[in-house]
This record gives sequence, C-alpha cells and structure tokens, in this order.
Amino acid sequence: MRNRLRTLILMSNVRYAIHPEHFKTLDTETIRKAFLLDTIFVPDRITHTYTHYDRLIVGGAHPATRDLKLETLPELKAGFFLERREIGIINVGASGVVVADGVSYPLENKDALYIGRSVKEVVFQKSAGALYYYNSAPAHHAYPTRKVTLAEADAVEAGAIETANQRTIRKLLINSVLPTCQLQMGLTELKTGSVWNTMPPHTHDRRMEAYFYFDVPQGQTVCHFLGEPQETRHIWVQNHQAVLSPPWSVHAGAGTSNYSFIWGMAGENLDYNDMDAVKPTELR
Repeated sequence: MRNRLRTLILMSNVRYAIHPEHFKTLDTETIRKAFLLDTIFVPDRITHTYTHYDRLIVGGAHPATRDLKLETLPELKAGFFLERREIGIINVGASGVVVADGVSYPLENKDALYIGRSVKEVVFQKSAGALYYYNSAPAHHAYPTRKVTLAEADAVEAGAIETANQRTIRKLLINSVLPTCQLQMGLTELKTGSVWNTMPPHTHDRRMEAYFYFDVPQGQTVCHFLGEPQETRHIWVQNHQAVLSPPWSVHAGAGTSNYSFIWGMAGENLDYNDMDAVKPTELR
C-alpha cells in the first residue's frame, strides 16, 4: 500500500530571494529562472518549489493513474509535510478527491481545500483529469481542515470593460471565509474581452505573492509584469505556469485573450486590502 502511494517528487528546487537592486541587472533568461515556475503539472508526480519568500512552497499534483501521497521534503527537515505547515489546494481540472488523515474531500473544478498544521497524511486520489495546484506556508497554529466551494467564495466584481479589466475576484482561502495562519488564496476570472488583471498595480511590503495562470486558451499567452514600479520587467507566461512576486514587486498581467489566475499570498499580514497602489501613469 505504501509503495503504491509513494510520491515521486519531480523538479524539486529552491528559489532564493533577490534584492531589487540586483533585480535591475538581470537579463531575460535569468529573470525567468529566478521567478518563473514553468512545470507545475506532470502526470503521476507531485512537483514543488521551495521559495525563500516567506518560505512559501508552490507546486502541483496530477494523479493521472495512481494515488499520490504528499511526502515531506529535504528542505523541511520535518517528519511529515504538514508538521509545521498549512496548505491550500485548488483543483483546476476535472473532479477529484483529496484525503486528509482518512477524511475524503471531493473537489470539483475551482473548489478549494485548506488543510491545517499537524495533519499527517494527505493523498491525492487517482483521477485522470484532476489537477491540484497548491501553496504551503509555515504555520504557528493548527486550524481545522475545510473545503470551500466556488459558490462559497467571497466574490467581488471589479474593473470595467472600458479598461479591459472586468473580472470576478473569488476569495476562497482567506480570513473573511475561514481562519488561516498566514496563507491566503483565491482566484480571479477575467470576462470575455478583458485581459488586464490586478489594476491598478500595487505592492505590499508585508507579504509575497505567487500567480498561477490557467484557462489560457490554446495559442494564447499572458505577459506578467514584475519589478519595482519605476523599474519594471516582464515574463511571457503560458497556461499552467506560475510566477513568484517578491514584496517589493508589482504583480500584474495582460493576456492575448481572457484567462483565469490563482493568487496565493504569505507573510505577516492577512489584510487583503493592505497594498500600496501605483497609478498606471507612474509605471516605468
């Protein structure tokens, strides 16, 4: 049984924090290596990237033909993955089931699952079409495991068609919905004809963020902007890829079509509205 559930970790790696002054010197290839996570889903694998931005872990699970168990990582030096961590999981594929310490949680497309500290066993049950994107952060307290459906999200309508950023922001694993230690996650869906996300641009110095892009139509792409407001760069992102955003960086994107993205945050502040806005005309 244990051998069948044994997780094979692929693309295990670590991303170190980069100073904004150093960031100014980087070329395109180096920026992509430092901030782009280009392989999230691999059949029958759990991927992970351990970052030095608030110790967030970003990854994905695709249990195409076998159950996958979330094992501990060398970077954690822990007996099991959630010994000192919490995790948020959002299914961006077909329906599936995640089992946490023997309790099954069916997840439909865009449903989310929060699993708190000290849960010893997490299993992604075999499903050809389920795709689980996850973020994990250090946790000081064991909050209860809870599933949050798309219908239960704290939904906000934002933007306008005139500014090409009409969108629905769905706050799934956030303190207005359920308690967490520091992890906050949700997803944003852009309306047809809109391509800009996260406008006006902003930074938030007390937390980092990761953006995961999905529902990007075949043949289309997204340009993700990062850097200090007066020193921006960009990364071209494909479907099912993610970008890390340091606290000092803006994080915004524009696509060649409408799309969806998952935002995940970790840090010392749980206030969703704590941000330093930047006027679009002030960007450089």
